[in-house]
Amino acid sequence: MIKIFISYSHVDDNYRNELQKHLTCLQHQGIVETWHDRRIISGEKWADRIDDELRQADIILLLISSDFISSRYCYELEMTEALARHNRKEAVVVPIILRPCHWTGLPFGQLQAATKDGKPVEKYLSLDDAFLEIIQNIETVAKHLTAKIPSTATSSFKSISIPTSVPSKPELPRSSNLAIPKAFSDHDKDTFITKAFDYMARFFEGSLQELKIRNPGTNTNFQKVDSRSFESIIYINGKQASKCGIWLGDFLGSKGSSSIMYSSSGLGQGNSFNESMSIKDNGNILGLESMGMSHLHRTEKILTNEGAAEYYWTMFFEPVKRQY
Repeated sequence: MIKIFISYSHVDDNYRNELQKHLTCLQHQGIVETWHDRRIISGEKWADRIDDELRQADIILLLISSDFISSRYCYELEMTEALARHNRKEAVVVPIILRPCHWTGLPFGQLQAATKDGKPVEKYLSLDDAFLEIIQNIETVAKHLTAKIPSTATSSFKSISIPTSVPSKPELPRSSNLAIPKAFSDHDKDTFITKAFDYMARFFEGSLQELKIRNPGTNTNFQKVDSRSFESIIYINGKQASKCGIWLGDFLGSKGSSSIMYSSSGLGQGNSFNESMSIKDNGNILGLESMGMSHLHRTEKILTNEGAAEYYWTMFFEPVKRQY
């Protein structure tokens, strides 16, 4: 069975939990077994145990973010050892870009990432979409390595046997699905949805600017009325083709922070809307979920900031596409 070591910053623990859940399908098939530092038990020398597991791993996953890069332990110790083993063909290092950061010039920057073109997990429409692609690529690597392992050998790409400091008593088997659901406070949720709204406003402003550049005869207008609302308009040959208003509010339209509202008639008085995005908690990570009031229908996936913004942009842009 292929051994996977997960190197990550504890700031990204929620992403690691999500990855672990998706890796379960490969564990059920007997393809891989995984290890990360949350599996260290009381009384163990954590540094020795990490070193042992890292040196025995067949696949080493680097969960990359600005916090990983700024972590001395992750970057200078775990990454350095991982790349040394990769260069000696003792293991395969796979970077997984979690959040946007400048990583291509770093030592692992020339390695093939687990997502196409190193697209950050945070930039996918949903976490499920991102981790599905990641797991499929990990499965490909694991099966490729398995095919290289002779039945009489532990591994054809391990050159030495690393002694372990783990007690000689066999370790009891246990599940990797040990993450206890995280409780999110009102402050966590308010902060999350405010940031999601700010991202959506920047997404619309940037998309409108690019739309105008790419399409002669098209004009656009973006107006951020205040920190909690904005309005967007597209004109084709001077005629209004689409309009929308987006604001933070609750389901009755009064000011609040429980949802992000959408109206195809603009902001108006904020008392009517065509769609609403509310906070969704899957026990590990906060995301957004649509009510399904539009023709796009409700999505059962937890949407990232990118996914939620794209969902509303599709609603906004549909009338424009119908004119062609």
